[in-house]
Amino acid sequence: MTRLIIMGPPGSGKGTQAEHIADHFGIPAISTGDIFRAHVGGKTELGAEASKYMDSGEFVPDHVTNAMIRQRLGNTDVLAGFLLDGYPRTTAQIEALDGILAGNRQQLDAVVELAVDDDELVARMLRRAQEQGRSDDTAPVIRRRLELYRNETQAVVERYSERGIVLAVDGSGRREEITAKAIAAIESALGKGQ
Repeated sequence: MTRLIIMGPPGSGKGTQAEHIADHFGIPAISTGDIFRAHVGGKTELGAEASKYMDSGEFVPDHVTNAMIRQRLGNTDVLAGFLLDGYPRTTAQIEALDGILAGNRQQLDAVVELAVDDDELVARMLRRAQEQGRSDDTAPVIRRRLELYRNETQAVVERYSERGIVLAVDGSGRREEITAKAIAAIESALGKGQ
């Protein structure tokens, strides 16, 4: 059983890495963005509540996000494990996740934190903005998003670091190399390495 969280700043390639790491371990990659879209698209009660916030550009409140995660982690495809991408974002969400896992008699194995230099992140995101024709993504805007990300997630990383389960993985270089480093770190932490 492999129960993981992946964290990383905007532009770190977190979503791509989540898919490749999850494939390697044969577990589902669970992105909060995908869960929100599924609920909204499926016109569920939680989706209707979430869309009220999403439509006005607000964060979906913890009680809605936690309920969606609780429901998703109750599915049978997560029995062998999962990789959470985009959750938890706050210490309150850590407590909610701890409660969900305890209720399922499970615990988290590792938190993969992709570390990438800010200058490289800015360069990547400017390149992406140019490719996608998004002129609003300027260097100052991107740096502000990175600052917001760090402010939001610092307490989460610290809490998991206290538990000794954070695996810092260098997120610079080629995609395949980063995936290999992340998998090696996870397998070593889980005692599955050679």
